[in-house]
Amino acid sequence: MGINRMTIIGRGAIGLLYGSIAAATLGSDAVEYVMDDERFERHAREQIRVLDKPCDLPTVRGKDAHPAELLVLAVKAGGLDAALDLAAPLVEPGTRIVSLLNGITSEDACAARFGWEGVVPAVAQGLDATYLDHNLRYSCPGHIHIGAAEKTAPEAVADVASFFERAGIPRIIEDDIRHRLWAKLMLNVGVNQTTMAFGGTYGTVTSDPEQIRCFVAAMREVRAVAAAEGVELTEAELTGMFELCAQMAPDGMPSMAQDRVMRRPTEVEEFSGTIVRLGHEHDILTPQNEWLYQRIREIEASW
Repeated sequence: MGINRMTIIGRGAIGLLYGSIAAATLGSDAVEYVMDDERFERHAREQIRVLDKPCDLPTVRGKDAHPAELLVLAVKAGGLDAALDLAAPLVEPGTRIVSLLNGITSEDACAARFGWEGVVPAVAQGLDATYLDHNLRYSCPGHIHIGAAEKTAPEAVADVASFFERAGIPRIIEDDIRHRLWAKLMLNVGVNQTTMAFGGTYGTVTSDPEQIRCFVAAMREVRAVAAAEGVELTEAELTGMFELCAQMAPDGMPSMAQDRVMRRPTEVEEFSGTIVRLGHEHDILTPQNEWLYQRIREIEASW
């Protein structure tokens, strides 16, 4: 099927980044943000800026949305169930579904609700988008990595890739998307949690010795757990993740650091929560992630 419109649930940094790129390339008709009634009343009329310039993007209530050709989920993990409820009336047999949530579990949740055929596993990587005070800023849009799970319809990946290409959204097709999801989890466990725990940025997490130690130790624990799960993450990949962060805008912040600034619930359960749980299952010690989990929960509780 040909995809002409991207339906996005989630108007945070990632959702705005790729939606604004598509709208700028194909026109505003190519993008539609969907919100429940409560969020629509709170957020739909906010004046959004992208790189300090006003940007109007079509935003509608769920009951007024078009059927979804390509559904992109760009919410936090804690909002996934509500997003799937909101999306349910919009999903048709040919709908392609891409989840840009962090972690390694959201595709399973999408497939449990709508079946695997249209679910295209994906991960956004290499971006440095920050959305604060209704202003989206970024210096690098990164790429959306996509690939097929075992039961994904082969044509679904091609459909999504074709739309992203026409929309100007950088994309990479992966032969082994599960490996890429775990590699991104390794990065997030390190950089997101470290910057949140220390109140840091991309600049500090790649220059301050204590933050570097935490960042790298947390990623090495992910390597060990991934190996037990049948996924090989190399030391070279770990080093590449660190170098990627060192190339980001020094004052930029990953999502959990932004959560600290805004005092929002974090995705710690998807990160250290997952690694600690799987570590216990495989008898693997994960002390750095246990410390991060406890520290982040303490910070959240202080709010």
